[in-house]
Amino acid sequence: MERMAVVLAAGLGKRMKSKRHKVLHPVCGKPMLGHVLDVAAEAGCGRTIVIVGHGADAVRSYVGDRAECVLQAEQLGTGHAVLQAGELIGGEEGTTVVICGDTPLIRPETIRAMLEEHERAGAAATMLTAVVPDPAGLGRVIRGKDGRVERIVEHRDCTPDELRITEINAGTYCFDNRKLFEALGKVKNDNAQGEYYLTDVIGILHDAGETIAAYRTPDPAEAAGVNDRIALAEAERLMRERINRRHMEAGVTIIDPQTTYIDAGVEIGADTVIWPGTILRGRTVIGEDCVVGPQADITDSVIGRGVTVRHSVLLEAEVGDGCTIGPYAHLRPGSKLAAGCRIGDFVELKNAKLGEGTKVPHLSYVGDAIVGRDVNFGCGAITVNYDGYNKSVTEIGDRAFIGSNVNLIAPVKIGEDAYVVAGSTITHDVKPNDMAIARERQINKEGYAEKLRARARAKKERLSRGEGSGES
Repeated sequence: MERMAVVLAAGLGKRMKSKRHKVLHPVCGKPMLGHVLDVAAEAGCGRTIVIVGHGADAVRSYVGDRAECVLQAEQLGTGHAVLQAGELIGGEEGTTVVICGDTPLIRPETIRAMLEEHERAGAAATMLTAVVPDPAGLGRVIRGKDGRVERIVEHRDCTPDELRITEINAGTYCFDNRKLFEALGKVKNDNAQGEYYLTDVIGILHDAGETIAAYRTPDPAEAAGVNDRIALAEAERLMRERINRRHMEAGVTIIDPQTTYIDAGVEIGADTVIWPGTILRGRTVIGEDCVVGPQADITDSVIGRGVTVRHSVLLEAEVGDGCTIGPYAHLRPGSKLAAGCRIGDFVELKNAKLGEGTKVPHLSYVGDAIVGRDVNFGCGAITVNYDGYNKSVTEIGDRAFIGSNVNLIAPVKIGEDAYVVAGSTITHDVKPNDMAIARERQINKEGYAEKLRARARAKKERLSRGEGSGES
């Protein structure tokens, strides 16, 4: 039987007070809507319809070809929103899951459990419920004497007795698809808001003698919708706890989970240690036996096995096995390190490929460069890659030595086993095994230091007497 999903993402989200559509706000590096779309796919929904309204263009742009989008031109309630999918799936046989786009904490295993309960009970509708200590503002689940669900009552429409109920509607449902759209045609808007509630479908199906089932999640957080920045921060905290726990259960040591921030798409190998203050973002992949942090900020990077990264920033970089990075290094996009490289303190790389065993220990910039293996850079060496208009490439052969405070003015090639003397500014190619020196010849003037000091003292005395510098 086909499984479909309808994701509700048309609301304005006024309480977010943001130019960004509510469901596009990220939680652990991924928009809330992205989490929900992933859940639908992982739960086995082969076709997903996203209902868009406010900010429709932005939502459509994000969704792309992951789902079909249908416009709800007027926001007349959740029932009216689902009804907009009728032209696409209203006549289909199968089961439809309805999920709100602002519930990023829902899990695929919960949806699968709901679907199993739905099929086991032969139900027309199965709803997700949760028991919460403070149900204020949430729809209450009304059960009959036999414990079966009869209807859902929105908070503003509850009687005093109904307000004391702590089992709430989590806003996620499984429906027999055809029965869902038949019932939607009977929903009325005679309520405090004048809207067409999806929750009324439960009562309509119950009154028609259909079976209504419920699956109560053991984790009330799954029922939480994000309506403001406070709820967004709480969702971030709860998801971060889940992510960190998953990595620790898989063999990763996280010294202090409360100060470690890992996005949902990050992969980490076993026996890697993550120190406090570390942020791992995007599609970062870290191999086994690494030491990351403290204070490492890594985004969309691939890191091999046995790598150490301390107090450093990596963005779209590739790091081979056994490399050491930091402290205070910055690897910008296009940085690619072969195995065994050492990148030290206050080193910046950009669009640079470094061969195996190459070392850039400290205070250097290597940009737009192709560097061979076992090259050594002295302190303060720079590839001068930009002339104000164009960027040019520096090529350095295997085993070359680049002395301290060397400027390599690109485009330039340094051959294998070449030696560039400290303090040189290199503007021409250096052949393999040559030594290059490009600096002024040193001149020592005997006893001249005392003359300079005497001149300085005399100038200071004139200024103290208000005579001026005496220089023209």
